[in-house]
Amino acid sequence: MSAHHHVQSPATTRDDDADLARWDDDGAPPAQPRTSPHLWLRVGAELGDRLVDLSGRQDLLVTCRPGTLSGAPAAFFPALGEVEFDAGLFAPLKPHEIHPRIVGDEERYPAAWGVFVHEAAHAAHSVWTKPAGANPRVVEAALLLEESRVEGAHLITRPTDRTYLRTSARTLVMPDIAHPTLQGIEHAAAVAALVLGRRDVGILDAGETRAVAELCEKVLGANLLATLTRIWTAAHQCADHDATTMLAHAQKWCDALDTATPALPVPKNLTDLLSGAVEVVMDSTAATDAADLAAQAAAANAMAAQSQAQAQDRAQRAGQRRKAAATAKSVFNARGTTVTPDGTPAPYGNPVTGTRRPTAAEQSAAARLSRALRAAAYRERTEERTTSPTPPGRLNMRAALARDAQRAAGSVPTAEPFTHTRRRNSPTPPLRVGIAVDVSGSMRAACAPVASAAWIVARAAALTDPDSLTATIAYDMHLTALTRPTHRAPERVTTFDANGGHHNLGDAIDALDHGLELSRPGAGRLLVIVTDARYGSDETAQAITRVKQLTTAGCAVLQLTLTAKSHHLPGTTLLHLPQPSSAPVAIATAATDAIRRTR
Repeated sequence: MSAHHHVQSPATTRDDDADLARWDDDGAPPAQPRTSPHLWLRVGAELGDRLVDLSGRQDLLVTCRPGTLSGAPAAFFPALGEVEFDAGLFAPLKPHEIHPRIVGDEERYPAAWGVFVHEAAHAAHSVWTKPAGANPRVVEAALLLEESRVEGAHLITRPTDRTYLRTSARTLVMPDIAHPTLQGIEHAAAVAALVLGRRDVGILDAGETRAVAELCEKVLGANLLATLTRIWTAAHQCADHDATTMLAHAQKWCDALDTATPALPVPKNLTDLLSGAVEVVMDSTAATDAADLAAQAAAANAMAAQSQAQAQDRAQRAGQRRKAAATAKSVFNARGTTVTPDGTPAPYGNPVTGTRRPTAAEQSAAARLSRALRAAAYRERTEERTTSPTPPGRLNMRAALARDAQRAAGSVPTAEPFTHTRRRNSPTPPLRVGIAVDVSGSMRAACAPVASAAWIVARAAALTDPDSLTATIAYDMHLTALTRPTHRAPERVTTFDANGGHHNLGDAIDALDHGLELSRPGAGRLLVIVTDARYGSDETAQAITRVKQLTTAGCAVLQLTLTAKSHHLPGTTLLHLPQPSSAPVAIATAATDAIRRTR
């Protein structure tokens, strides 16, 4: 294995002449031409900037160029404080397309970044130095154990780098499998250390490494594999500077192999078997990573779709509020004209027939409703009691004696003998009542009682609380305000007739909601819809949507019907009135209940 190539101790200086001589002398492949060297220098400089965050060291230099002097994809030179990086790892990207200084740019070249993270782990944690005269074979074994140890140590401080270390395993491990420097049982043991060691530090999953684990157990035997596993597990706990302990683990590694090797037969095609098993591991890892990326992409797409839907919903609600404001402004005009759904004056269809003075019965009903609303809105005063060791407040003799006893015993007195009661008045909630009355031809019987009820409720609300508001809208295809949301009680009863066609309850609710703030908490809120609900499908859907929005906001919605053939609007409380004259009493009762439930 050539794992030790990732940590180098060169004896020569690094200049161009020495580089060429090294290429000529060590038998490595000839150097590739260095195209655009200034661009690769820039990439190396930016990698050096990121290396500070990855390793926590500011004394390192990163050299990026096509090919490396060590022969490995990347290598760390502790003595020189340098990391060399093969620019070929970025293929097919060109140097001008690579910007490591930008956080997130590494997502475009995860395998190359994984190799760089591995070297950063070496730079941060491979700080022990071999003593003079150390056995080269033991040092080689220690560097082999170092591969998974530094990655495990790196994950402790940067767990999010696990994805990149997984992608780098193929680049770092596969070349060493195909062209091993160790043979026979030592080759299989090295594969176990590189692959299963990464499993035990959390880089690879147990299921992904099963092929290598089974092959190594078959070649090495269960006992030897268990011994080697204990050795690399112990090495994972070794401190970064503890060369003595690291070399001791490496010596145990060599001793275990020396003891077991003579008794273990070596398959003739061991290299091919190991290469095949590692290839299975890498393919499994790649499939897992691809599935994770797909799941992350799906989650990101789902979140983006949800955010887009929420934005569209907010925009739709904002548009609806603007439309409701425009509708309310056009409906509650000072001239009392009928308007179309788009807010323009209607050329015909005004259901208002005139006004009249309220009857004595209506005035009495308004007075009774006002008293009932005041009683329902009344809130008891709240009391807040506090204790203290000093006045003001009412003296509690038992607490005073306890305080004296505590003082006499030499302890810190904790009893508080004075009690103060603070009483606060609770504000009475105002009332918001909106009445939408259907004035299509089938609702003629409701005209007189609803006109009376609208005046009674408006008069009673004004007498109850100056902040209370009521309003009444007559709707068919067009909208007409019978009473407006003002704080003054109406002097006369507005009469109207029902001879329209079609329905526009959705816009009527929008106008009442905006004019009376029926969706806003803090008041007793009630919407009364007087209709038989014989609507088309589109009209019904629009009405149901508005009703659901109001009920969700806490507004009570009451539907009054006068005939047995009426339909129920979902979301409303249905109240059937065989006698139209009982409508004022039903509306007054519902308004009283609404203000009583307000908190």
